[in-house]
Amino acid sequence: MMDTRDCACGQTVVRDEAAQWFVRLREPVSDVELRRQFQAWLDEHPQHRHEFEVLQSLWSAADLVPAARLRAMCETPPARHQRRPVLRYAVAASVVAMALGLGLFSTLNRPAPYTAEFSTATGERRQVALPDGSLVDLDSRSRIQVRFEKDRRGIELTEGEAMFSVEHDSSRPFVVETGSGKVTVTGTRFDVRRGSNETRVVVEQGSVKVQGRAAADNDFISLTAGLGTQVDAKGKVAPAYAVNPAELTAWRNGKLVFNDASLADVAEQVSRYRDKPLKVGSPAVGNLRLTSVFKSDNTDALLKALPNILPVAIRTLGDGSQEIISK
Repeated sequence: MMDTRDCACGQTVVRDEAAQWFVRLREPVSDVELRRQFQAWLDEHPQHRHEFEVLQSLWSAADLVPAARLRAMCETPPARHQRRPVLRYAVAASVVAMALGLGLFSTLNRPAPYTAEFSTATGERRQVALPDGSLVDLDSRSRIQVRFEKDRRGIELTEGEAMFSVEHDSSRPFVVETGSGKVTVTGTRFDVRRGSNETRVVVEQGSVKVQGRAAADNDFISLTAGLGTQVDAKGKVAPAYAVNPAELTAWRNGKLVFNDASLADVAEQVSRYRDKPLKVGSPAVGNLRLTSVFKSDNTDALLKALPNILPVAIRTLGDGSQEIISK
C-alpha cells in the first residue's frame, strides 16, 4: 500500500494536519491526552515534524515585520459568530501570505537539515521512510548514515545492502556513497550492495550515475532499468551490463538467488544471515560457480545442499564459523 505522504496530495494532507494542530495548540493546553495525541502525530513520520516547524517559523517571522504593515496584511472583515480558533487559523493563513509577499517563505520552507543512522541485525529486514518521502529497504546486517542538507540528500551505505526508492527532486540530488564509489540520482529505484572488495549497483526503474571515489564530474557510467555495474576497491567502475533486478533483489522476499555466482560471493552474502561468517578454504574453491535458490532464513539448508551440488565439503572451525573446502 502506498504511503500517501509520498505524493503531492499526501503532502497537502500533512500540511493541513499540521495547520490543525498548530491552531489547536495556540491556546494553553492542559489536556494530557491531547498532548499525547500530538506527540504521536509528530513521531509518526519525519514530514509531520517538518511541516509543523515550518508553520512555527512562519508565525515567529511575524515578529520581524513592523506592526502597522502586519495589521494591514492580516486585516479581514470580522465574522460575528466565528469561533476563536477559526480566527487564529485565518491569522495564521495571513502570516503565510505575508511571508510569501516578503520572500520569507522561500527561506523558511527550505528542507530542514536531517541526520540519522539506521541498521539491521542478523536476519532482520527493515524499511525506513526518509523526510523527503524516499524509502530505503535494508537487508540483513546493513547500515546507512543519512545526512540531508538544503541542496543534497546524502546517504552512506557503510555495510550490507539496501534498496532505494527515491522521491524525485531535481533541486536536491540523492547521493549514495559506499567508500569506493557513489551513485547519484534525482528520483528512481535501485539497489546497492557493499561487499568487502567491491560495490554492486542494480537499477530497477529510472536511471542513475555511478562514479568512482575520486572521479571527475564528467567521468561516470549511466545505468537505466535492467542494467548494473560494479565499483572495485580502487574506485574503478565497470562497463554497464544487463541484469535481472528481480533476481538480484529477491532478498526483499526472503530469498537468496544465485545465478552463476562464485562461491566467494555466495559465502560473503550468506555470512550476513549467520551469526558466524562462512569462509572459503582456497581461491580455487572460491572460484567455483553456483546457480540455485535458497531461503535467507535457512542458510543451514544451503550448507547442507552444497556438497551435493559442487565438489566441496563443509568444515566447522574452532570458533564456530564454517568453511567451504575442496573434497
